[in-house]
Amino acid sequence: QVQLVESGGGLVQPGGSLRLSCLGSGRIFNINTMNWYRQAPGKQRELVATITSSGNTNYADSVKGRFTVSREYAKNTVYLQMDSLGPEDTAVYYCNADIVDQGASGAVFRRGYWGQGTQVTVSS
Repeated sequence: QVQLVESGGGLVQPGGSLRLSCLGSGRIFNINTMNWYRQAPGKQRELVATITSSGNTNYADSVKGRFTVSREYAKNTVYLQMDSLGPEDTAVYYCNADIVDQGASGAVFRRGYWGQGTQVTVSS
């Protein structure tokens, strides 16, 4: 059973920083694109940052220059460094990944997985 587990969320003052982590575990053969999404109360989930298997990155306009996505391939982990945080960044942040894994039957699948989310609150 593949799992994605986020950590690193919390309460931070405006202008502060947080670093989110997302660890993939289970019978993983390969992780392709990894993404960070967020969902604020009353709003739709939005894509924040993407990093491909070759290390190419892309960001939402709202976070460009403030957020940095990176990954450690050997650890099946993706990070989101968030700087200059503002109240508008308050949301639940979710990790999402395109993973090639082996099911209980031994068959190999390529499918998307989501983490459970981690709360980020920016407030004074």
